[in-house]
Amino acid sequence: MLNEITKKAVCGVVPCLDKDFVPAVLWDREFRKAVKASGKSKEILIALERTPESISTFATIVFDNPTAAEQAANIRHVERLVKGLLWMRGGWKVTIAGDEALAAELAKIYSPDGERAFDFEIMGRIYSQTMQVVYVPMADAPKAIEPTKPLGRHMDGCRIGFDLGGSDRKCAAVIDGKLVFSEEVPWDPYFQKDVQMHKDGINDTLRRAAAHLPRVDAIGGSSAGVYVNNRVRIASLFRGIPQDQFETKVKDLFLELGKEWGVPFEVVNDGEVTALAGSMEMNANSVLGISMGTSVAGGYVNPEGNITDWLNELAFVPVDYRDQAPADEWSGDLGCAVQYFCQQGVARLAPIAGIELPKDMKFPEQLKEVQKLMEQGDERAAKVFDSIGVCFGYTIARYCEFYAIEKLLILGRVTSGKGGDIILARAADVLKAEFPEYADRIEFRIPDEKSRRHGQAMAAASLPMI
Repeated sequence: MLNEITKKAVCGVVPCLDKDFVPAVLWDREFRKAVKASGKSKEILIALERTPESISTFATIVFDNPTAAEQAANIRHVERLVKGLLWMRGGWKVTIAGDEALAAELAKIYSPDGERAFDFEIMGRIYSQTMQVVYVPMADAPKAIEPTKPLGRHMDGCRIGFDLGGSDRKCAAVIDGKLVFSEEVPWDPYFQKDVQMHKDGINDTLRRAAAHLPRVDAIGGSSAGVYVNNRVRIASLFRGIPQDQFETKVKDLFLELGKEWGVPFEVVNDGEVTALAGSMEMNANSVLGISMGTSVAGGYVNPEGNITDWLNELAFVPVDYRDQAPADEWSGDLGCAVQYFCQQGVARLAPIAGIELPKDMKFPEQLKEVQKLMEQGDERAAKVFDSIGVCFGYTIARYCEFYAIEKLLILGRVTSGKGGDIILARAADVLKAEFPEYADRIEFRIPDEKSRRHGQAMAAASLPMI
């Protein structure tokens, strides 16, 4: 059954360097067809609780009274959905309403010793709860509660905005909404074991921006990871810090910086600021922002112009369902977006395209080399971005099952130059060919080069209220 569904989930537009790519959106489409054709369809509901006042739900169908093969397909379908929902929506408590056997299987998978031990641990850390998967009858299924709130858009006064990436840190100095200075400084924070290095680097960036302002009224920042009330819950930038030092030296880092500077200080996930930047630039809502840089960051501005408390950590969302999909080196899971839509994706595809780079060359440098070849018209480099674009098109269709999208904004180093143009063009080709219902309603936006590199820092500057 699993193999049959996978064989039918064939790309109409094939990524030239990832020819075995099995898009999540097509696999689930074929699964639902098989369920309906069996005459044994039943509805279940997946609920994810972040707090008692914040619950997301997602309905789907599975085989009722399944054979062993059908149950294997059920588990595959629901487990991948749960994985994606955990990183798009977030939650420490997963409720499977309507199928007790599936709930039991998921509880084994998402456990300290299960296949998804990484997700079990991280969700527990984010929400300060032990993650659990439970069953309830459909009659007792949780109801969705989705709180929202406005974000940023404050332009008054003298402000500093910063954006912390894995290969550089950007800053912007803004006076009453006008950019007066911007800069990016290379750094390599990933595996630094002393948090003082991070703090000194951030302070250096803030001082550089402050030198171009008559005073500093507010500071706003964005960074990959999960932040709650300016506290770091999980962030790849601090992966090198020993876990026993995280609570004492990392968690309150930005609170400490705020006290040192003595002004309103706000830090949020870089994906949220990506979406905010797009919403501000386009004067539009229903914006999904995706930053393709060191990792894959996502953010969402809903139809009312507000943000949710969803995680939107798109790096860990499964996008490829083939059995031998590339593995994420952090979580160990297969086929997640981090291996497709960021520097790692470019580094993975380069040798497949015939571009040989030193094995010890870091991802940012590999990206620069591939982009340099792209600017020179190298067909191998074009294939890298072409393949990324095709996979991205199918993934956009997947996101449309979870987000109401009218505007799609992409930022980040991977989108710079001619390669970014190819990515968007090929993604648009996929939507037109395979998903015309989405192609007709989604407007793609890729900012100009300056906005692409510094738009997040400018939007971040608008976060605090003076």
